[in-house]
Amino acid sequence: MEQVYISTDRLSSQWCIDLVSDDGSGGLVMFIGNVRNQTKGKTVKYLDFEAYEPMAIKEMQKIADTAKDRWKLHKMVIHHRVGKVPIGEEAVIIACSSPHRKASFEACEYAIDTLKETVPIWKKEFFEDGEVWVSAHP
Repeated sequence: MEQVYISTDRLSSQWCIDLVSDDGSGGLVMFIGNVRNQTKGKTVKYLDFEAYEPMAIKEMQKIADTAKDRWKLHKMVIHHRVGKVPIGEEAVIIACSSPHRKASFEACEYAIDTLKETVPIWKKEFFEDGEVWVSAHP
């Protein structure tokens, strides 16, 4: 079962673990993208994410489907938060399970890299002295 999810609520890593847990899986891997307190030497106050949700959900589902097929995953979830996200909280969680760990690691890396390239979710960083939209690629 793949599950993609966009929410203004705080994300739950435990919920993601529960969704991908499978008795036939020897590997469960999770990537958590947290909001950090600085970038390029500037103090970040918080981030704000916007999404074109219908297309974002469709693209996230494509990523999950491709990963599941390519790495023979049992399950994958991709959850992304939108709106204001404070320092230290999760902006994105990707988790997957597979018979062996290597497949889960590779699938998780593929999912976050592809999400940043193809999914219409935009990030704005807020600083003490202003804000800036951030490109998908650092």
